[in-house]
Formats: sequence, structure tokens, C-alpha cells
Amino acid sequence: RDVNERSFIVGTAMRQMAFDTLNHDAVRGLRHGVMAELVRQVGETCNFTTLDGAQVLYLDRVEAKWPLRLTLDIGSHVPLHCTASGKLFLAQMPDEQRDVLIENLLLTPMTHTTLTTAAALRLECDSIFSQGYSCDREEFMLGLIAVAVPVCDRSGAVRAAIAVHAPTARMSLDAALRELPHLQSAAKRMRELI
Repeated sequence: RDVNERSFIVGTAMRQMAFDTLNHDAVRGLRHGVMAELVRQVGETCNFTTLDGAQVLYLDRVEAKWPLRLTLDIGSHVPLHCTASGKLFLAQMPDEQRDVLIENLLLTPMTHTTLTTAAALRLECDSIFSQGYSCDREEFMLGLIAVAVPVCDRSGAVRAAIAVHAPTARMSLDAALRELPHLQSAAKRMRELI
């Protein structure tokens, strides 16, 4: 039960069951194949994420073959306000839902470039919505950039995101943005797999 005794929310056991279901069926293997092909094209680690409450949940990831990389296990959660996928999910929400969430998020500064005010985050969301992709400009971790694109279901609703991330020592944000066509192509292929 939620605070209102006539409402229910997804509990820990149901969330774990849903996560297990998403990650142990044949479709997961097909999604993983799309991700592996994307990593071959862009040469850096790629993630498949979804919104989980007020955080981003990693559903899948394929690591690049580089020794220097950030490792986040499948099932890991990261913040909304300072990650490419998180800001993308915020940008795709109806305004009222987004405003409530932004007002209640702890906008913890992870680096000196993290957006830490509701006003700055709202402006960023407006920009993301109009351009159709999101960037992490070393906001989550110094020396790490990312670009994310939405994955829509057959009805056009955003259900997930695909992102590439890399250390700035290997890939600049401009170079990552040049990979947008590959990310968008992978997102279209995922549409049939969610």
C-alpha cells in the first residue's frame, strides 16, 4: 500500500520479479545483440536503461574492449539529474509530472558541472526534448561523457534509452555526438524488442 490506503505501489519483490523477467527471456538476447553491434560501430561502452521511480536502472550494457572504463553492473541505479539517460527520461515526461519530480529530487552535485538547480534542469530538459537526445557533460563523473537517445514502444511512448559513454581521454563529446545516427538506428531496432 502507498500513503493513501486506497492506492498501491510496486514493492521490492514485484520490482525484482519484473527485472528478472526483463533480463532472462529470449528477447533480452536479441536486445543484447543490438547493443553488441552498436559497441562495434562506436567503439565505446553502450547501455540500455529505463526509468525506475526517481532513478535510472541499467537493464543491459555491453563493454568496450578498453582497459580504462567505468563499470556499472546490470541492475545498478544512477541519478536522473546528472546522467544522459536520466535527463532524457525527465525531458520526455509530461510537464506536470516532470516539475513534481524535479522539485523533489536531491540535486546532489556529483561534479562541478552537475546541474544543481531546478531552473537549470528544466532548461536542460526543454533543450533535450527539442533536440531528441541528451548529453552528460562530465556531470555524473569527471572525465566521463555520454550521449543518450530514447527507445520508444510501438505506440511511440518512451520506455527506455540507449546511451554511449566514454572517458574524455578517448572520446570528446563532439565525437560522441557524431555517433548519433548509430544510436538512433539501434533505438529503432529496439522498438520491436521492448
